[in-house]
Amino acid sequence: MLKLIGAILVMAGVLYSVWVALSHRKLSQPPRSSDNENSVSLEPDRQGLRFLGLKQNLPSIILLVIGAALLLYGD
Repeated sequence: MLKLIGAILVMAGVLYSVWVALSHRKLSQPPRSSDNENSVSLEPDRQGLRFLGLKQNLPSIILLVIGAALLLYGD
C-alpha cells in the first residue's frame, strides 16, 4: 500500500512540475508579418530558465522526495 502511495506522489510531483513549467505562457503566436516566417516558434519570448527555479518547483520536489522515500523504504 505504501508503494502505491509513493508511486502516486512521484507521478503527482512530475505532473505538477510540468504544469508549473507550462502554465500561463502562450506556446504559439500567429505570425506578425510575412517577413518573419523564420521567427515563429513554440518557445515563449524571453522565458529563460526561471521556470526551473526552486521557489516554483518546491512543492513538486517535496512530492518527489516523499514518494521516492515511500517507494524505496515502504513495506
